[in-house]
Amino acid sequence: MASRITELVLDCTDPERLATFWGEVLGYDVLGRGDDWAEIGPPDKRSTLLFLRNPDRKLQKLRLHIDVTATDREQDAELERLLALGATPVDISQGEVSWHVLADPEGNEFCLLSGRADP
Repeated sequence: MASRITELVLDCTDPERLATFWGEVLGYDVLGRGDDWAEIGPPDKRSTLLFLRNPDRKLQKLRLHIDVTATDREQDAELERLLALGATPVDISQGEVSWHVLADPEGNEFCLLSGRADP
């Protein structure tokens, strides 16, 4: 038997804001919240995102990032949706590629891949 990832923990200055953003991006529900944390995940709770308050600001590109793929629309339509939710385009000198590099409301980079994922 092997281990599996059950939580991905992100330090942030505003857990509620990031939980709301990522909940909308992924279609996840809020599973719990407190003064300094918020947790979101799918109904089966197999893997969750936990946002913990940390007053330190992000200073450089992350060594770990999230990749997402739309499940029910084409990449261009998903890009527009993510931008409307508060994502911003990021240039990390990626050149001409098939994905979009974006940042969440606190500047954490993530990628929108092309194609569709199984829902």
